[in-house]
Amino acid sequence: MSVKLTKGQGVNLKKEAPNLKRVLIGLGWDPVKSFFGAQMDIDASVICIDDKGWKEDIVYFGNLRHRSGAIKHYGDNLTGDGDGDDEQIEINLEKVPAEINRLSIIINIYSAYSRNQHFGKVKNCFVHASDMDSGKELVYYDIDGNFDGKTGIFVADIYRYNGEWKFKAVGEGVKVRGISEMAEMKCNRR
Repeated sequence: MSVKLTKGQGVNLKKEAPNLKRVLIGLGWDPVKSFFGAQMDIDASVICIDDKGWKEDIVYFGNLRHRSGAIKHYGDNLTGDGDGDDEQIEINLEKVPAEINRLSIIINIYSAYSRNQHFGKVKNCFVHASDMDSGKELVYYDIDGNFDGKTGIFVADIYRYNGEWKFKAVGEGVKVRGISEMAEMKCNRR
């Protein structure tokens, strides 16, 4: 049975799965349907952050693989239709370069400003992490809160602490135009 987290809570991933090597991050959401509303394109991404707090790279729909091979984005879901995960990201923890100590999992609405869209118009937002080798779900976080007017959400952080990987539920909504603004908010500028 997976650990259910609330905002601000965290868990040691190795405690949940001592032999953990590859983690599958699944994210899902359901845009509220409206008679006049345009489809909502929500994107999941990973901001890779080094030990000094600098942005090392971003893995997203336009850069599906980290150059190390440690992180792989499985592609862009343009509508959020269907049940289960809308987007998935694979992280091979053993291959993450030593200089990267934090992976910030984020979601944002593509072209939110021009389409007048925000996360107040989204329901059933969640993230979960599973052990890819055993298939066991380790962590589940139901992303809740008032996200009216927010166009991005810092969902969760996976980070190294004393040589072990931890998962922390963040759930912080922000008003941004895109991924690069979220990276600037999360990291030292570079």
